Amino acid sequence: MIQCPVVHPTRARHWVIAFAVTLSVVTYVDRVCISQAAPAMQRDLGLSKVQMGHALAAFGWAYALFEIPGGWLGDWIGPRRVLTYIVVWWSFFTAVTAYAWNLVSLVIVRALFGAGQAGCYPNITKSFTTWLPADERMRAQGIMWFSSRWGGAFTPVLVVFLSDSLTWRQTFIVFGILGVIWALIFHWWYRDNPRNHKSVDAAELELLPGSETMASGHGDVPWKKMFASRNVQLLWLQYAALAYPWYFYITWLPTYLKEVHHLESQRAAVLAGLPLFFGGIGSLFCGVISFHLTRWTGSVAKTRRAMAIVGFVGASILLFMSSLPKDPIWAALLMGLASFAGDLTLPGSWGTCMDVGQEYAGTLSGSMNMMGNLGGSLAPLSIPYILAATNNNWAMSFYVGAAVYLIGAVCWLFLDSVTPIDNSQTHA
Repeated sequence: MIQCPVVHPTRARHWVIAFAVTLSVVTYVDRVCISQAAPAMQRDLGLSKVQMGHALAAFGWAYALFEIPGGWLGDWIGPRRVLTYIVVWWSFFTAVTAYAWNLVSLVIVRALFGAGQAGCYPNITKSFTTWLPADERMRAQGIMWFSSRWGGAFTPVLVVFLSDSLTWRQTFIVFGILGVIWALIFHWWYRDNPRNHKSVDAAELELLPGSETMASGHGDVPWKKMFASRNVQLLWLQYAALAYPWYFYITWLPTYLKEVHHLESQRAAVLAGLPLFFGGIGSLFCGVISFHLTRWTGSVAKTRRAMAIVGFVGASILLFMSSLPKDPIWAALLMGLASFAGDLTLPGSWGTCMDVGQEYAGTLSGSMNMMGNLGGSLAPLSIPYILAATNNNWAMSFYVGAAVYLIGAVCWLFLDSVTPIDNSQTHA
């Protein structure tokens, strides 16, 4: 009897995860480097804390504004072209940040930089929806967010290291080059439809049912149904609750460590990276443990809800506690653990966009990220005003962030994370 050889599917789809991981690192290196450079930029450009807060918030507002257009473009013309164009765009404005000469020029450049980065994660999510089987998507999100957080975690140390031989202006130019290199390699390798890639065999395509439908253009987004859905609104609100405290970690945290705990730049850079370091572990842990929890509970929805509520409540308690220690190491560790807990919600949020959005995953994830960053961008803008109103009491900023985390936990009590938009009632 002749036995047919066992055909093992190729693993070209794993390269999509590799591209997402490396882009996440580039994204957060470009985004976070300004937090470490902020004191030198304030000095050289003659900016106050409030003015620097406006410059930091400019990124968030522009990033939020262009999220839906960036995600919609990915649904319409595909992530290959969109990601190539926007990575080159934001890399250019990363480098141009080096040439800012006053507040107005800095605000404009950072806004244009934010507009470019807006389409990044919606289009990565779109590519995951097309290239990965359903049971691999949440794990991929966990790996990607782990990488993005760690990229941001080590950026402050990298900036301090480069500052020994480069100015902050030259550092922005160096970081801008990284994205252009990524865009060229990605455009050469990636295809929107796995069926059009020479490295994908028939066995691997069998793991991706519906990929051709997902990859085709979907410009006819059900906008009314999406925006009127209570479920989508809850998804937006919980993501805004996650983003507000996190924006503090990537903007004002180094300044807080220097002013309150009187740390020198090198030590402040290491401690400022802890929230992103621990946040990355939280994302990876969630992506891995969710698979086992789902087998135990028998429900993806229950797993996501449990992880999110535990994460938000834990983050709230830990962020509140981080305002208490006088020792900067303990304060930073508690913030790191708060970020770990908060990021337990991250893979589930983006997994929800894929399951609920389906062929409109790019648009839905863009809208979620838009609302998240609208909420998040309030942090760098509001914190200087909180400090001014409380006689420079940084603890009040922590209390506000802890309260915001709890809002996210309440949202997940009512959020349906698996029913597609087209299968749900308008107000389901």
